Parts: sequence; C-alpha cells; structure tokens
Amino acid sequence: MSNAHNPIRLFETVVDDCPYLDDHKSASILVDPDHEVDRQLFSMLSRSGFRRSGEMLYSPKCPSCNACVSVRIPSARFVASKSQKRVWRKNIDLRANLEDVRFEQEHFDMYMRYQRRRHPDSSMCDEDTSKYTGFINSDFSRSKFLVFRLAGQLIGISVLDQFDGGLSAVYTFFEPEFSNRSLGTHAILYTLKLAKAHDIPFVYLGYWIDGSQKMDYKRKFRPLQGYQDRQWKDLEL
Repeated sequence: MSNAHNPIRLFETVVDDCPYLDDHKSASILVDPDHEVDRQLFSMLSRSGFRRSGEMLYSPKCPSCNACVSVRIPSARFVASKSQKRVWRKNIDLRANLEDVRFEQEHFDMYMRYQRRRHPDSSMCDEDTSKYTGFINSDFSRSKFLVFRLAGQLIGISVLDQFDGGLSAVYTFFEPEFSNRSLGTHAILYTLKLAKAHDIPFVYLGYWIDGSQKMDYKRKFRPLQGYQDRQWKDLEL
C-alpha cells in the first residue's frame, strides 16, 4: 500500500484469542508506526476500513474468519428508529459541547469508573494516565471530545476523529450510574446530528461483528454500510 509520497509498510500481529467470538482466533494488519501519517493518508486509510487506536492504525486480518466488517452510517439518509427517538428524548436535558482533547483528572476518573464497571479484566482498566492519553489522541486525527453534562455534572465523553468525508466515533465512556440513559447510543445520534449540520457524509462506527452481543447496537443504525471486497455497500441486516 502507498500514498502519493511514500510506500507504506504493513505488519501482521501475532494470532491471539478473539475477544468477541468464542473459539475464534484474531490478528490484525498494522501500519508501520514509523511512517509519517498526514491528514490525507489518515483519511484514505479510514475510508478503506482502517481504525485508529492511539497512534496505531490497524485493520483485522484473522487467519480463518472475516466476521469483522468496518461500518459507517450515511448521515443524510439516516432515520432514527422509535427506540432511538426515545433515547434522544430521554437525554434532551443534557448539554453537549465539542472540546479539545486534553487530559483532565475529572475525565480520567470517570474513564476509570467506566472501565472498572464494564471491563474490569481489560488491559484498558489501568491507572497509568499515559496509557489513557496515548489511547485517546494522536498527532494526525484532529480529534475532539464530545462532552455531555447534566446540570453541570460530567456524565459522558465520546472521542471523535475528523477526516475528509467523515467523523469516526472512536470510543465512548460514561458514568456507570447513568447507564439507563443509553449514552452510547445517544452519543452516536448526536454525532449524526453534527455530521448533518456540517454536511459530513458519513459517521464511522468501527467494526461490526455478526453474532457479537457487544457489537449488536451498531446494526440498529439504518441504513448501515459495510466495507467488503474493497467497496462500501448497504448491509442487509
């Protein structure tokens, strides 16, 4: 793979147990971490099914499975379902702001409460603040925090990447005590609202895996497009 300037080296990771499907193995392709990624290249890779985690750009390449499908929502065509409209109404009292990505203790404390409740055995449940900042931001992604507050209290943050032709919902975390508000769904709905307001054609949701309960919420956004055989097409779900 190459851009207009320099060829890009790709590396394969070691094969490991799949975190989403039992009895499956997983592996990924990584973009050479020493390659200089600019806005143009990041946009191209994002539109080609790659995903960002910190400074790392990756795409699944599992040895015997292709269940991971990169998905995106065409913002102009999106129509909220009845349940999504209920989530929106439930959170109409929230204040949302786009803010620069930066470390704040208040943010990190909420992040840790979220990890302890939702993913206590994950490597992300780590008190090391450098791992947190290394995960959420990069030098090339033009990332923003979509911050949700209730009567001044921080209750949720969605990390958004901006690139040519898209917004990418990288990661959302929130106060566990407000889990009944479906803040993950609300954050995507608000991101779609931003995309429509700024004529951004697509909101990218990362990977969807048929049969994975953790990923099931993504198929509820319709229409949903998947990147398969090197092209984007509407998924029949």
